[in-house]
Amino acid sequence: MMKTTMAEGSWQKRKKAGEQLRKFAAYLFLVSGSLVMAVPFLWMLSTSLKEQGHEFEMPPKWIPEHFLWSNYRFVLTESGILHGFFNTLLIISLPCMVGLFTSALAAHAFARMQFPAKNVLFTLLLTTMMIPGVITMIPTFILFKQIGWIDSWLPLIIPGMFGAAAGVFLLRQFFMTIPKELEEAAVMDGLGPFRIFLRITMPLSKPALITQGLLGFLAGYNDYLGPLIYLNTPEKFTLQLVLASFQGFYNSQWTYIMAGSVLALIPTLLLFFFAQKYFVEGITLTGMKG
Repeated sequence: MMKTTMAEGSWQKRKKAGEQLRKFAAYLFLVSGSLVMAVPFLWMLSTSLKEQGHEFEMPPKWIPEHFLWSNYRFVLTESGILHGFFNTLLIISLPCMVGLFTSALAAHAFARMQFPAKNVLFTLLLTTMMIPGVITMIPTFILFKQIGWIDSWLPLIIPGMFGAAAGVFLLRQFFMTIPKELEEAAVMDGLGPFRIFLRITMPLSKPALITQGLLGFLAGYNDYLGPLIYLNTPEKFTLQLVLASFQGFYNSQWTYIMAGSVLALIPTLLLFFFAQKYFVEGITLTGMKG
């Protein structure tokens, strides 16, 4: 009996040691991956504080001899980056808010309502996610040129107000996790589909809505190709186009580009920091039910 107890105790110790070893290996892998991912950002910050011409000196210096904060002052006062930032906010505000609402409406219909060809329509919607954007780029440009929307913000605002297939898919997955008993009780109380959507589905879906809103904001905030195609007037340039204006054919002002990139990164970091809880919860729960 004592031998059995000793054997069980030894097995428990080995099991505990194995679990600790696996946990240590997992933490080591995550920390190593985090350091690798952080290297480009640290190099961007270091370059933004260097003098012009010292960006690619060998051997490379991670810590500049003199911190040139005037790079940030120049970018803020002389480059028009603030104007581009406010232009970007104006462009992405309506697609983020109105587009999120329309995506939620469509997702609610696919998740909670019954209508003919529902699955076929949802499959067609998902199929549009598989079409590369470069295929529709030229036809879309020709369409907007025909209706006179070139060199305006309309091509960057209006399409996004009708939602996105990825947003509909993500929200639908979350809506399907809401208990049907709540909807049945609401129907017995006399609520129609739209009021159920507003009073039950939307309040219970805060994590998914915040997640989709955050993803939509980041997509619009970091969009470079769209403004590059449709905007010609410098006064209408977005933040990404202002940053790109520091690059030339023969000379690129890398210290200014990196300083502007650091400033452009701050809003997204703050946004993710304050919405991280909802973001993680929304991404986790959207995969619970298919």
